[in-house]
Amino acid sequence: MTVQAPPGQAARTAAFPGAPPARRRRRGRAVREGATAYLLIAPNLVLFGLFLLLPLVMTFVLALQESSGIGPGRWIGLGNYRQMASDDVFWRSLVNTAVFVAVTVPASLAIGLGLALLLNRPIRGRAVFRSVFYLPYVISGVVIGLTADWMFNENIGVVNKILRLFGGDGVAWQSSPLPAFASLVAVIVWSHVGFCMVIYLAGLQGVPRERYEAASVDGATGWQLTRHVTLPALRPTTFFLVVMMVITTFQVFDVIFVLTGGGPGNATQMLVTYAYAAGSAPASRATPRRSGS
Repeated sequence: MTVQAPPGQAARTAAFPGAPPARRRRRGRAVREGATAYLLIAPNLVLFGLFLLLPLVMTFVLALQESSGIGPGRWIGLGNYRQMASDDVFWRSLVNTAVFVAVTVPASLAIGLGLALLLNRPIRGRAVFRSVFYLPYVISGVVIGLTADWMFNENIGVVNKILRLFGGDGVAWQSSPLPAFASLVAVIVWSHVGFCMVIYLAGLQGVPRERYEAASVDGATGWQLTRHVTLPALRPTTFFLVVMMVITTFQVFDVIFVLTGGGPGNATQMLVTYAYAAGSAPASRATPRRSGS
């Protein structure tokens, strides 16, 4: 009498004829798990390919051509890169961007951490303060730029009026390179501090209270608790914020365009504004927006 194998088992035996049953089952399970994993990540892979990888490749191909933006371009190889490398405005923009990121990112993180430590305490009205500090991050960059332009205007700006009220002479925020760069840094730090504060507040909620209690029993002071308990526990949060802030700061365009336009004298020209000027108005890409700057 011949015993018929179940249909599923017969199919697995046909797929792996030389393997023992247990090994065939493990292989079949591994194949199914792998297929399920690829099926789950397939939508993300498609979106990544369509909206990130494909534009990146097309941008690189376009960079190897001379084009007016209308009609087909002319293939010039690395000609655009050689022209960019010989442009002083590009190197000035590169240095400005590096300094801009090196100053704004640590300042945003430090002030955001300080605000998070302060507003993590049970003080009155902390929900209102949290909202006030976070508000600039959700406001449009154009609105922030216009507000900052009103505050740092050399003639009618609020900052210079306050300085003159206390006997100062006012600062040439728009016509002097260093004050213009400083005003830009101040505005970006102000707009990014709220995001850093919220992320640090979330990180503080995950620090186990037992660590503070154990350190307090050992006689640790408030500063020692912050240095030896809070800051080490916030290292993953800090790493995340560093990555996010570096990417965000490299992409800042609207505030710079509205507030300084890259001037005076390319003092606040960044890589994004340089790319915009080179792409939209090649003949005047090094010319600041403000006629008086």
